[in-house]
Amino acid sequence: MIKTENLTKQFGPITALSNLTTEITSGRIYGLVGSNGAGKSTLLRLLAGIYSPTQGSITFDGQPIYENNSAKQAIYFVADDLYFPQGATMASMAGYLCGIYTNWNWQRYQELTRLFPIPEKRKLQTCSKGMKRQAALVLALSAMPQLLLLDEAFDGLDPIIRVALRKMLADCVARHNMTVIIASHNLRELEDVCDQVGLLHQGKIMFQRELEDLKLGFCKVQAVFRPMPSQEELDAQVDIMKIETSGSLLHLVVRGGADQVLPALEGLHPLMCEAVPLTLEEVFIYEMEAVGYDYNNVLF
Repeated sequence: MIKTENLTKQFGPITALSNLTTEITSGRIYGLVGSNGAGKSTLLRLLAGIYSPTQGSITFDGQPIYENNSAKQAIYFVADDLYFPQGATMASMAGYLCGIYTNWNWQRYQELTRLFPIPEKRKLQTCSKGMKRQAALVLALSAMPQLLLLDEAFDGLDPIIRVALRKMLADCVARHNMTVIIASHNLRELEDVCDQVGLLHQGKIMFQRELEDLKLGFCKVQAVFRPMPSQEELDAQVDIMKIETSGSLLHLVVRGGADQVLPALEGLHPLMCEAVPLTLEEVFIYEMEAVGYDYNNVLF
């Protein structure tokens, strides 16, 4: 389990994280979302033991991480700004990392290098951004960490590799109880892979929920009425978050599940009424509006 208590990280006059308190249970894929500058990368670097807290604490499985080699053995961090030493190749990096990570798995490494065919002796600095990302992920998964930290994990990957990566991450969680934290400002890329998501804003977790629970809290409806009911009639039936009309077609976002909302609207005798799936991006926007934030200044 990851646990932070009043975690604060400052860089001179800049406060990147402020009194952040949260828990992330093991064996899940957790999406950490927020705008640029929200503190996502700082939190990952604290979890990796690169930074030390200015105040408060951060632990993994009950152990502090900074300057704790035993804790770091179980943690692997893939940064957004990838770096490989001058002249490094896949073969040289694998040889180096197997001496650091005691759980390094050569069989896993061979399997992954067949799936991601990067020449073992090619200098990684000559590779494209996408190939460098693939190389970093191969090395990360071969290290068999208990906690895998990914900053913009899918950046630069083509659609086929993205699908393969999602499957591999799910397999690692299911087979090895690995915990994966993916930091991103792109909600769409997290929607198909995460179990839980947390919104980081101005150095604090605003809310953290199971993905399915988030989506169950809202319902998006398209309905056709003739005549169009009044706002008062609609408000009497459902809790409206957003309403738009286009001729006789009504678009609604309301609180509650489709099993509650659709029967309630049937009382107004629509010609057509159907629920439409909400994207994770839409869910976060409505959550932000509900707590009084202007999402245009927070996300994306």
